[in-house]
Amino acid sequence: MPIRDMILPEFDREMATTRKTLERVPEGKSDWKPHNKSMTLGRLAGHLAELPGLGARAIELESLDFRPPGAPPRQPFVMDSRKALLEVFDKNVANTRAGLADASDEALMKSFTLSSGGKELFKMPKIAVVRSMVVNHVIHHRGQLSVYLRLNNVPVPSIYGPSADENPFA
Repeated sequence: MPIRDMILPEFDREMATTRKTLERVPEGKSDWKPHNKSMTLGRLAGHLAELPGLGARAIELESLDFRPPGAPPRQPFVMDSRKALLEVFDKNVANTRAGLADASDEALMKSFTLSSGGKELFKMPKIAVVRSMVVNHVIHHRGQLSVYLRLNNVPVPSIYGPSADENPFA
């Protein structure tokens, strides 16, 4: 079985659940955060919308530097509207899914390097980037976002089973 066929069902399921969570992000609260050290709600939601795009870039490129020396740093996406948030997320998910669906095992096993300011952050097989730095990373921040939703009295969707607000088994 090709590697892509093993990861695509999980990718699809996690991205669908993430979209369901992003659909609930309240507008007008982008600056809210639960603690001084926390990301704002708008930045956390924006980060979740951006993350799937790393998969497409990892599949198509050999390396990426988020803050290339001598160039302006990449500006992170901060949610200003739910519509824009979902558009960015959907575009990134579609691009990564298309890249995965077309990738051979050989291509997915090639190395990808992520750097910041010329400093290597990691180097790993492209499929490991998709699995760890995209899928796992999305799951991690989606969990944070569900707490942000709860603290803002927004119903939390069912993710892997019932939440206090939704029970898909009832």
